[in-house]
Parts: sequence; C-alpha cells; structure tokens
Amino acid sequence: MGIIRTEQWLEEEIDRPVKICKRLEPYFKKQTAKEIYNQLMSFGMYRPSRAARTNLVQMKEQKAWDKVERLFNKYKHKWNGPDIPIFLFPVAQSGGFFIREVKSKAGVSFPDKMFLFLSTYDDPKEVEALLIHEYHHVCRLRLLDKRLEDYTLLDSIIIEGLAEYAVLKNCGREYLAPWCRMYKKKELLNFWEKYLKEQLNTKKHEKKHDELLYGGGRLPNLLGYAAGYHLIEHFYKNNNYSTKLSFINPAIKYLEYYNKTFEKSQ
Repeated sequence: MGIIRTEQWLEEEIDRPVKICKRLEPYFKKQTAKEIYNQLMSFGMYRPSRAARTNLVQMKEQKAWDKVERLFNKYKHKWNGPDIPIFLFPVAQSGGFFIREVKSKAGVSFPDKMFLFLSTYDDPKEVEALLIHEYHHVCRLRLLDKRLEDYTLLDSIIIEGLAEYAVLKNCGREYLAPWCRMYKKKELLNFWEKYLKEQLNTKKHEKKHDELLYGGGRLPNLLGYAAGYHLIEHFYKNNNYSTKLSFINPAIKYLEYYNKTFEKSQ
C-alpha cells in the first residue's frame, strides 16, 4: 500500500472535496463521501480555497508524496509495522487543536489507514514527527486488537502520550507538540484529581470522553492529551523505553505505576 497518489485526485477535483472523498468510500465501512469529508475536516483536512490550491502547488514542488513514502518505509521497517494506505491532502488554514505549531501539519489514523494534512515541507523533521505520531497509533491499535468501541478515556490518553513520546525518542524534544508543554506539573496533578481520575472508564462513544480528551470551554484545552504525555513521561523516567513494548503494554500498566509513585509522594 503506502502512499496513495492523491495529488492526481487533487489536480482534478480540489474544489470538490466531497467528490474526492467518494474515492475513499471503499476504505470506510458504511460511510458516505459527505460523512467521510466531515470526519476528516474535523481533524484538519482543507476546505476549498485559494490557500488550498497554493498548498497543493507547494506540496507538489517539494515532492511531499515521495518524501512521506520514504519516511513511511523507514518506520515500517524500523518498527516492523503494518503496510497501510496513507493519504496526503492540504491542511486547513485556520488554527485548531490538531495543528502542530504554526507550520500547520495535522493527521488522523485508523487501524488500517492514515491521513496526513500538510502545507509546506520546510522542515522535514516536523513532517517526520507527524508521521511518527500517527503511525505509532496505527501500530498500537493493530497490536492491541481491541474493538474501538471498547476503548476508554484511559486508553485514549495513554495512546496519545505514547505516540508523542515516540516523537521525543526519534526526533527530539523540540519537535514535541505544544500540548506536551502546555501545563506545569503541578497544574496537571490538579487536573488529574479534579477532572480525570474518576472518569477513566468513560467509553469512547460517550460524549464525556471527547470533552475530557480535547478539553475546551470550562475544561483546560487538550486536557487528555497533556495528561497522557505527563503519565508516559513519568513512567519512562524510571523505566527502560522499548518501542515494541509501547505498542502492546496495556494502558493500566502506566496508570498503576503513576498511582503507586504519586501516592508515595503524598
């Protein structure tokens, strides 16, 4: 599989993204092109605009598809990961939770596919960090072999923390997403006690799951993401890191270690 040459689709239909998403219907069960587009937009896919057309020109000039394919092959080999289709599209121009810094990179992954939303390719490491994060999700989702509807808030915050810790190990601290350093440790401990500790069994389909994971409104922004990275960083300060184990260690293992060491510090 690897990179799907979506630049050809975009050249033909960039102003009709729903028509482009019609080509994605075989990759999504029982979802219409409009539903697929709405889902992908929520994670950073472009809306038709002059900026999107400019993005496409830049992505083609910088050979984004070839470069991402080389990155994917690197980590597929390094991690012995699954061979999945990867779709590249221009990123939405407005800011959002999933935009990585000002450089505007975003993505979303599933057990059997991955989408990356790009603007320019000025810093190859920034795109590598995005691919690492999303591909780590794919590898963990595949190896845990757990139904998505059975995932809990704990599963979600751990999977986000692990994916970004993989960015730290492979790209360096300067390429971590901003939510990794959004809050001080003391703030995160307070958030954990106040918002998250009693809600960790909330299922993915429940409204409260996304409210706590993404935050916003009366809740701290990207609450679950920030807490997840905090838990994972805390764990690996005193435990050896293994990429392979990060795909298969159950979420409860990280929680139990956190609770045990946190209680000792009280």
